[in-house]
Amino acid sequence: MDIKTDGEAIAEIYRNAQLALTSISDILPETEDEQLKREIIAEHDEYERICSRAARLARDMGAEVKEPSPIKKAMMWSAIKMNAGADNSRANIAQMMIRGTVTGLTSLKTTMSESGNALNGDVKSLLQELITIEENCEQRLKKYL
Repeated sequence: MDIKTDGEAIAEIYRNAQLALTSISDILPETEDEQLKREIIAEHDEYERICSRAARLARDMGAEVKEPSPIKKAMMWSAIKMNAGADNSRANIAQMMIRGTVTGLTSLKTTMSESGNALNGDVKSLLQELITIEENCEQRLKKYL
């Protein structure tokens, strides 16, 4: 197990939040349920805030963050459009969002456990904040199933 550096951890935070923003932008037009749409927009706002903080922190640390690759974005877009095109029910949209959230949580918690106490306090705090946001999103989305 390699211990993640501050730069690697902040890059993971940024990547995770960017993937969430991309997914939300792709799924929002497919969402007809107004209550679920408001939930998804609120999540988008939280991920934008995290992205901004991660970018500032990375800049201050001299770390590099990257946008998800165009191939990754295209794969996500096509998967969302195909899945939602076949069933854009409230439960299916929530289920897709939950799957993405759980994937993100797994990645973030792996980063946290691989880093332990080696992370800078600001990086560790932001990582924990994003984990908490993801956990809360998962819980809120479950009521739409």
